[in-house]
Amino acid sequence: MDGAHDLGGKEGFGPIDVNEEEVPFHAEWEGRMWGISRCSGAPDWTIDWWRHVRELIDPVDYLSRPYYDSWAQTDIAAHINSGTFTLEEVIAAKSATRPPAPPTGQPGSGITTRQDAVAAEAGDATRYDRPTDHAPAFQVGDPVRASLFGHDHHTRLPAYARGKCGRIHAHHGAHLLADESARGREVAQHIYSVVFAAGDLWGDVANPRDRIYLDLWESYLEPA
Repeated sequence: MDGAHDLGGKEGFGPIDVNEEEVPFHAEWEGRMWGISRCSGAPDWTIDWWRHVRELIDPVDYLSRPYYDSWAQTDIAAHINSGTFTLEEVIAAKSATRPPAPPTGQPGSGITTRQDAVAAEAGDATRYDRPTDHAPAFQVGDPVRASLFGHDHHTRLPAYARGKCGRIHAHHGAHLLADESARGREVAQHIYSVVFAAGDLWGDVANPRDRIYLDLWESYLEPA
């Protein structure tokens, strides 16, 4: 999907502020939004579906809305789509039919403090690697070209790399293909670390000594 979210290599947005204060959140509500997003969801969600929903935000809205504000917008839209609640309930800030959710920290949950919640979250990592019977199509050192086209749904192939030539740097085994995961389908594909010369991506303005490493699924690549 080509959209406002894929800004890598785009010009006209001004310099990146590399001196920004290094804090997790710039306001209390941002931390609350992060926590709500991490602790809520629906059985039909995947991280790639969530990203796809966020990518559907209108470009002007996406670029002008604070980062965690767009998280709230994404979560609300995804919950409405999954039937967790309705738009009318969001507007009213009140459930029309459902009882309130039980409080956190119930006996037996093991979570009674913020430290407990952080520890539980840190230990709940999701694995995306999967076994596959398909042999890898490329080997380390092979020259490859990234696909010139994406598609109208979610993809992790950045626009600035499309049609560019690189070389296989490493093979990481098979993982769930994000493009299919966003559609609710589990498809395992080999992932490769592909190295590109910065000049091949950014032109003469790039340092000729710089290299860019991208982890790309096999279907994103073809022999060069």
